[in-house]
Amino acid sequence: MSDTTTIAAEVLKEHRDSIDRLDAILVYTLAERFKHTQAVGRLKATHTLPPSDPAREAWQIERLERLSNEANLDPKFAKKFLNFIISEVIQHHKKHQE
Repeated sequence: MSDTTTIAAEVLKEHRDSIDRLDAILVYTLAERFKHTQAVGRLKATHTLPPSDPAREAWQIERLERLSNEANLDPKFAKKFLNFIISEVIQHHKKHQE
């Protein structure tokens, strides 16, 4: 390998190592978030509250779009990601009410 190829391979490895660490952070962060949302679901079920809170969900999406812009992350992607998470949470809340 040439020197530039070797350097490129080293830089590529560093990027991939960072991606792997960040993926682990995402998984553990999502797990922690779901622990809290499941507690919310049990609380809602105990007190016969609806599994969905459209006002809160809209606020969360607005907040995430703002944060995405600050972080230079595509807000459309961030909105899709949060909508996916919210739909999963609502499904978990509905299960607690069965």
